[in-house]
Amino acid sequence: MPPVMDSLSAVEPGWFVGEGGWTGRFLVQRGLAAIYLVAFLVAARQFRALLGDRGLLPIRDFLRVVPFRRAPSLFHWHYSDRAFAAVAWSGVVLAAVTVVGLTERAPLPVCMAVWAVLWALYLSIVNVGQTWYGFGWESLLLEAGFLAIFLGDAATPPPVLVLWLLRWVLFRLEFGAGLIKLRGDPCWRDLTCLDYHHETQPMPGPLSWWFHHLPRPMHRVEVAANHVTQLVLPFGLFLPQPVSSACALVMIVTQLWLVLSGNFSWLNWVAIVLAASVLDDRFVGRALHVATRAPAPNTAYVVVVVLVTALVVGLSWRPVRNLLSGSQVMNASFDRLHLVNTYGAFGSVTRRRFEIVVEGTADAGPAEDAVWREYEFKGKPGDPGRLPRQFAPYHLRLDWLMWFIPLSPRYADPWFGRMLRKLLEGDRELLKLLRHNPFPDEPPVRVRARVYRYRFTTRQERRETGDWWHRTYLRDLVPPTTRHETWTRASPPAWS
Repeated sequence: MPPVMDSLSAVEPGWFVGEGGWTGRFLVQRGLAAIYLVAFLVAARQFRALLGDRGLLPIRDFLRVVPFRRAPSLFHWHYSDRAFAAVAWSGVVLAAVTVVGLTERAPLPVCMAVWAVLWALYLSIVNVGQTWYGFGWESLLLEAGFLAIFLGDAATPPPVLVLWLLRWVLFRLEFGAGLIKLRGDPCWRDLTCLDYHHETQPMPGPLSWWFHHLPRPMHRVEVAANHVTQLVLPFGLFLPQPVSSACALVMIVTQLWLVLSGNFSWLNWVAIVLAASVLDDRFVGRALHVATRAPAPNTAYVVVVVLVTALVVGLSWRPVRNLLSGSQVMNASFDRLHLVNTYGAFGSVTRRRFEIVVEGTADAGPAEDAVWREYEFKGKPGDPGRLPRQFAPYHLRLDWLMWFIPLSPRYADPWFGRMLRKLLEGDRELLKLLRHNPFPDEPPVRVRARVYRYRFTTRQERRETGDWWHRTYLRDLVPPTTRHETWTRASPPAWS
């Protein structure tokens, strides 16, 4: 398609054009669009049970007490489950159009508008998503998605300022994660964290059992390599080519290693996309047949990019101060639009895994004589004989929140009691989020929640039993409860 130019005067590319950045921009735009597609699909398929009018944390209740200035969202003007579905599915359609390349072929104003709408729609969801959207990768997607608005279309040279801002996001993501580890759990400093992490991470994947059973010296190498990748290589992103591309490639390999070892939603994939923005055309441009010539950008576009760059630089002082602080926080937003954030993960690593197992019974007699059947979740460990599945970049929000409850019962407030009541009511939307409903004909009479200690089986146990997990019952978190009884938060458990 021939380049579309408006009537404004063009400027010579010069300093504005990212030399060798055509491939990086192409990969960022297609990659972020694919991640947006997954994120909106997750929202469309899960919101009714989690945030809908009959959900565990209804958005309407949130909007009654939280004003627009604290959580900017389109839903402050109007909310209904139908409106939320329209927003989510609109995001799916726009992201799909962008994945196949139609957006970048449109005129520059249209291209920018599509990316802006994607960002605004997802911001509207995140800002009313409450506990279910309290993860660092939500802010990461929004920050990267905001910068993507200004990357330009296929007929516009890639703006070097935006490409450098993407590197700045990647730097804070990697370096922040490295610092939080060094300042946090001592197992990162003595290189022993991966003796536990693969077993105790929120949602293990199909290869996690094998990663856990790697020789301990290999775990030490993994941790040391992680420190190099997160604490040293980020500075190489700002060095000339080909050094910066080499550093980015190492980060991509490291992130793919993490993809294989567990389920971390789209966190790793956004990191990979950001690292792809660094790759020089000489590395992969020819293989992808990415065009590397276009007319000079127009003046208005250049002015907008410069202003956005100044805005991001101005907003960066708080994340920088946080990085330099001895009391560094991780995964925090310093503005309500999630424009410039701070990141980090696994500053502490749990040594033992505890799981909440939810059961129901159709028997009205004494609990000790009843036949209890277990509700199976899609991603979190349940049946010891079931191999963990690969879901990422798809995000199972309910499963992730279930992992947090044993860490502290406050994570269960107030949605967990509501979830138990909805199981007793046979709520269809909630049951869609589960892998198995043991009561397909009518809801149970009572439910309970029990705490188990989980660990991966040894190689010998695996050969003898065929199980991937070994579990030991510890105590009841919620005793047998009927539909007419109210569960309140349990007292702090013995393991806390």
